[in-house]
Amino acid sequence: MLINISPVISPELLTALDEMGHGDEIILADAFFPGRTCSSRVIRADGIRLPRLLDGILRLINLDPYVPSPVMMMAATPGDTLDPAVELSYREVIDKHWPGTPTVERIERFAFYERAKSAFAVVMTGETVPYGNIILKKGVIPVLPEFRFN
Repeated sequence: MLINISPVISPELLTALDEMGHGDEIILADAFFPGRTCSSRVIRADGIRLPRLLDGILRLINLDPYVPSPVMMMAATPGDTLDPAVELSYREVIDKHWPGTPTVERIERFAFYERAKSAFAVVMTGETVPYGNIILKKGVIPVLPEFRFN
């Protein structure tokens, strides 16, 4: 049994996070996202809200510090409005684990779907807020002094 891993992280998701390389992207999608249309690797996280899942994931991986925006969300379609509380709830989790992460980049809806097609995996969550989808770009694991090999 492993310790200190959030119970929202399934074995399949843990494996995907481990197998991702630096620069790979993972989509955390809301319950209505066309996951199977966009990806052959869909991981189910039904019933789990995105901030809770994001918290579990960001304990295990870091975000790419070498790109302008390692976190992206879908932009509103013309005529729609975004609820700023959605991004704020995600940002609180991001800043808890990786303070100093750049501003979230917004991507046009169909460009977001295209980006999802090349993502490492799409995680289908139980999130129901409009425009609740998010892309995370995994970073290089920092080499900490206590993990250096002699």
